Amino acid sequence: MTPQSTPGWEPDGSPTTARAVAGPQVEDPAPPAPVRFWQRRVWAICFAIFALEIGLFLVVFPWMDSWNINHLPSWFPRLQDLWEDLYLRGAVSGLGLVNVYIAGGEVIRLIRRPGGMR
Repeated sequence: MTPQSTPGWEPDGSPTTARAVAGPQVEDPAPPAPVRFWQRRVWAICFAIFALEIGLFLVVFPWMDSWNINHLPSWFPRLQDLWEDLYLRGAVSGLGLVNVYIAGGEVIRLIRRPGGMR
């Protein structure tokens, strides 16, 4: 019979933690089955398409007339000047270019490495 340990201090001065009472040992569950090749590829392709769509939207939308036709500036009148500022539009387009770059990198990685995401 193994005695139950209580929180306290070890002889070397370090704190102890509560330990389980002796009993049946529970094995760690088996690791999940590995993700299959095609599943990795599909997820990587979906991510690349999503990043490309978001990126293209963010590149184009700030320069359309629809940018000014929304409720956000009317809710926050002080932000009206900022909303119409060309620098903000450029920053949003720059964020879109980053998304397009990420999508392109993902596609190149998928082409170069046949295993997809690892």
